[in-house]
Amino acid sequence: MRVAFLTGSGPGHGYPMTTLARRFKGRGHDVVSIGLPSAEPLVRAAELSFVPIGEKEYPVGSDREILNQLSKLQGQEALEFTHRAVADILQASFDNLPRALRETGVDALVIDGVLVELGLVPMHLGIPYVHVSNSLHYDFSGHTPLFAFDWPHQTTTEAFARNKEGVRGFMQLLERNRSIARTYAADVGLDVDWNDPLAGISKLAWLTQVPKEFDFPSSHWPSQFHHTGPFHDDSGRSDPGFPWHRLTGEPLIYASMGSAQNGLENVFNMIGQAVGERPGMQLVLSIGPVLDPQQIKCLPANAIVVNRAPQIELLKRSALCITHAGLNTTLESLTQGVPLVAIPVTNDQPGVAARIAYTKTGAFVPLNELTVRRLTLLIDRVLRNPEYRHHADRLRQVIADTNGLEKAVDLLEEAFGLRRPLEQRLYSQDHH
Repeated sequence: MRVAFLTGSGPGHGYPMTTLARRFKGRGHDVVSIGLPSAEPLVRAAELSFVPIGEKEYPVGSDREILNQLSKLQGQEALEFTHRAVADILQASFDNLPRALRETGVDALVIDGVLVELGLVPMHLGIPYVHVSNSLHYDFSGHTPLFAFDWPHQTTTEAFARNKEGVRGFMQLLERNRSIARTYAADVGLDVDWNDPLAGISKLAWLTQVPKEFDFPSSHWPSQFHHTGPFHDDSGRSDPGFPWHRLTGEPLIYASMGSAQNGLENVFNMIGQAVGERPGMQLVLSIGPVLDPQQIKCLPANAIVVNRAPQIELLKRSALCITHAGLNTTLESLTQGVPLVAIPVTNDQPGVAARIAYTKTGAFVPLNELTVRRLTLLIDRVLRNPEYRHHADRLRQVIADTNGLEKAVDLLEEAFGLRRPLEQRLYSQDHH
């Protein structure tokens, strides 16, 4: 069986998907990655074969312009921009993916959870498929706040009504996606219940790399939904050329605003000011590809500012992570037991930040409330109160015990009716 992993070009979605694909391949399965042309370097770094789609709509380099625009936006404006971009990708995928699946001889498909509607393609072609939420998973039920909101989890009637109202507002953003999907379904003769916002989701398996212990508690999820844990294996990423010789050996405060919302120069300057000249600590600031390191002025003397950083390796040396609350940075930090101070900007980041606060693995301040003083107070609180480190370390142990990557691959094998030879399963158990 040849299994295709539909892979995004951004690190936040691309890294976990390529890690999952590489581990699946490591169990002896036939794997290919399919994606827009800009995803190829990321896929090749993971030593996977790659098949491009949408070369006409998305020539190499075109995504850079999109990310440059997104990097300077925040809040609702950024959320709307993101979903317009996702709708365009969805349209290009409907136009190009069926042919690529046929020509590549694909027997099963793994789809990013952002592209719920794209499940209609394998549904029409009669091939099994699974959805994997690399960012925070959707909850349209109202039982928990939708990912776009930083609301605390509450079980009151008022909270449920608030959550449902949030869903109704968010569904307006998805109307273009739904329209594109309805057109495809009509063209190929699929009968779809459009009253269900998750009509295209896999009935075989829907995986999220969020550990259950990091999520809001709820028992409403469908039977095919599985919390696994993060898809990390410390490899398969290109070397950014970090200046290791400049590290002083002191504990690090590692700060990154991710690969998308990183064009806000004032945020990085406020981080530099808030960290200040803390005795016995060093700041490493990863600012992304949009800004020039010379633009960041308010920095401690021993700070290191780079456009790209080996994030996992630096988090292993860190006492604190300052983050936009992107899911991958958050989970990579918790995998190392590092507490967080979050500055959510848009998309699923408010929902991740709310879970950071709920699990007491850190604290957050919304971007529109960010000041140097407030950020300084949060940094002091998280560094000085051992409760945050304790809860982060508890999540570290949960993540280690669960081994989400292996669990996810097990679930993929189960969904696709694949089984490893017994001796391989026993070997895996002995070494994990």
